Amino acid sequence: MADGKIKILIADDSGFMRLLIRDILQSDSQLEVLGTAENGKEALEKTLKFRPDVVLLDMLMPEYDGLYAVEHIMKQCPTPIIILSSIGHSNINPIMKSMELGAFDYLNKPVKDNAKLRSIDAEIIRKVKEAAVSNIKASIGEESITNLNEHVFADSLPYDVVVIGSSTGGPTALEEVIKKLPGNLAVPVLIAQHMPVNFVPSFALRLNKLVPLKVEVGRKGMPVKPGYIIISPGDKNMIVKKNSSTQEVIIDFSYKVYPEFNNPSVNALMDSVADTYGGRSIGTILTGMGKDGADGMTKIKNKGGYTIAQSKETCAVFGMPREAIERKCIDEVVPISEIGGFITSCLS
Repeated sequence: MADGKIKILIADDSGFMRLLIRDILQSDSQLEVLGTAENGKEALEKTLKFRPDVVLLDMLMPEYDGLYAVEHIMKQCPTPIIILSSIGHSNINPIMKSMELGAFDYLNKPVKDNAKLRSIDAEIIRKVKEAAVSNIKASIGEESITNLNEHVFADSLPYDVVVIGSSTGGPTALEEVIKKLPGNLAVPVLIAQHMPVNFVPSFALRLNKLVPLKVEVGRKGMPVKPGYIIISPGDKNMIVKKNSSTQEVIIDFSYKVYPEFNNPSVNALMDSVADTYGGRSIGTILTGMGKDGADGMTKIKNKGGYTIAQSKETCAVFGMPREAIERKCIDEVVPISEIGGFITSCLS
């Protein structure tokens, strides 16, 4: 960004898409397209040659696909990579694999009509700008091992629930946290992750296969029980409340509009956790752009709960944790590799 402009490489096998994406990006005076590539190998070669600030990459390309490009770019010339592909509508696994390899974030191409890409032009531009200032070192990490050991919990626990909020960089950060939790976790975990609607069920299924805990997408009236990880749907603001007749904590949804983010709102979930569990809650804020979750974390802290933020050095984007830290509502700042174990120790 020597001249103040963000330099971008576009990799897509469709000539029409390359032209359309170039046109979208160059509609913003802060962005400049350095070049284009037709497959993963050419994307690698041009990244090494041009050293762009951001690579915008399709997954499905002939001979050398997007995964090839992510793996080799992150090994040879670590660069923020945004996946822009239609594959996420049907199969989240290649995208999750690309995130594990170090890709910064992902966007779904609109299905059927490529010209509808203009319907997400503002989001494409926003993601590129976020990627250009992201912490590339945080994207490069070793694959963690799932904790299959049980933990000895006391009969009387200091907390009754863990709630986690995350956004950009969150899927891989959440995997890192959840894989470190013991299989006999004695409290439920509630998650609000900013994510496209169709990704959430696949993400929950993926996590469910990775860990011994039960991972599900929240449904209205679902009981909140120990040993369960419940993820907010991508089209609603999930909350918790007590069943008026049984006093059991259940899942519900709020139609309140939050200025920071909606569907799912981290603040909505955390506010309801603070109201329902009071000081017997652990709030955790992970990587993400913006301020969503800071109000909720403040409320948990004010109610007497315990609050954790992901460390700057391990965040892809430090925005959400930084906002909470600056509001002085965080008890402990912890690297992502240690958060799962730290939460377990708080329950001991």
